[in-house]
Amino acid sequence: MKRYGVWFLLAAAAVLGGCSAYHRQDAQSAAGPEIEIVETETAGQPGPVSPDAGAATVPALEMPETEASDNPEILIASDIHYLAKELTDFGQAFQNVSDQGDGKLVSYVWEITDAFLNEVIRQRPQALILLGDLSLEGERSSHEALAQKLRNVENAGIEVAVLPGNHDINNVKAAGYKGGESVPAERTTPEDFASIYGAFGYEEAISRDPASLSYLYELPDGTWLLMLDSCQYEDGALIGGMIRTETYEWIEEVLDLAWYEDRQVIAAAHHNLLDESRIYEENCTIEHSEELQRRLSDWGVSLFLSGHLHVQHYKRTEAYEIDEIVTGSLIMSPCLYGVLEYQGPGVFDYHTERADVSAWAETESNPDVNLQDFASYADEFLQSIFYRQAMEALQQEELSEKERADMAELYAIANVYAVAGRAVDLRQEVMEAPAYDLWQNFARTSIQAMYLNEIIEDAVCNYNVLQRP
Repeated sequence: MKRYGVWFLLAAAAVLGGCSAYHRQDAQSAAGPEIEIVETETAGQPGPVSPDAGAATVPALEMPETEASDNPEILIASDIHYLAKELTDFGQAFQNVSDQGDGKLVSYVWEITDAFLNEVIRQRPQALILLGDLSLEGERSSHEALAQKLRNVENAGIEVAVLPGNHDINNVKAAGYKGGESVPAERTTPEDFASIYGAFGYEEAISRDPASLSYLYELPDGTWLLMLDSCQYEDGALIGGMIRTETYEWIEEVLDLAWYEDRQVIAAAHHNLLDESRIYEENCTIEHSEELQRRLSDWGVSLFLSGHLHVQHYKRTEAYEIDEIVTGSLIMSPCLYGVLEYQGPGVFDYHTERADVSAWAETESNPDVNLQDFASYADEFLQSIFYRQAMEALQQEELSEKERADMAELYAIANVYAVAGRAVDLRQEVMEAPAYDLWQNFARTSIQAMYLNEIIEDAVCNYNVLQRP
């Protein structure tokens, strides 16, 4: 059993903490961009559509079962990694996935998701945006189970728009967990994804990209969402992100349409637009992202939403005057989601909230002891993952066991703060700790030391709050 002491107590304290619907332009008008808007049903047309099918479709709009919310806020969540319960018997194979993973709270994904969606319904924002990695490893049944829960959100009058993540489509790791073994599960194709989540963006899109699962979506307040599919799944699920050449052509068309319609646009993708981390750039930042930055900037798009990093963060590119907000993983402590109030280019308020799983468990009379103070349990679980990683990395160093333990503890605590976007609260204490000097003197070339230094250098603000101007 690992010791947590004063460092864990510090960590636990820190991380607790109107427009009308789109209307078709008169076909006889000579003005406006050359983009075809076809009124047709899309439910039978899932996934990337054939180029012959036309570049854009708009289905007949249906009124929600409940009156729409007048709350201007948009809630944002990413990296839920939901798993259908039918895929596990909670045996040893499942426990291995949970306990030996990267910090995702897989054993409690159902409770976290239900608690979060209950908060969404209670807060009644105008929309909920989910930025990919909706499933654990792309199991079709996991997508279907999550989509069933999202129907409750839309039935409450809250619009939902989703994007795929790198885990969601054509993933060879799609599996169920029975006894001591993992067994292959049915994978999700691009067509499956758009069909399963048809009611959550794809069937209501103003325009669909023929080359990908990108689409243009209108929020109730008239703002347009440029939902970009940045995933590579043609030959299996790759980790890194890119925008297809054909998709750039579609982007130009829809942004031209937005300019003609005088609509404000927020762009979103699973992968990052900017190099948010100097350690994890290769598979996190969209390939050739400067091209996307330039095109968005040319059309006045100044806000970009993303996930994938599993870290709460934001960054601004002054060259193109674009703010990117990265919302951390819902399934990783501190189980954050974003709250955005957007008033136009360069004018918005963003903050995060922590899904209150303990409050949900109390209303459900759930007796699980870990749920009674889930915030502390989740923080301790994440710290234990980072602690183990550091201890394994330090085994080859000529250090005493106490020195290794102190270094691993410091590394773990710093990472807990960084994931929560609040490393600034611990920066000075980390730098003054004797274990920090040990990292610099005995393991400075390790990936762990490099990341620890990156955390310290990046700890300049609280990444949970951003206001413009």
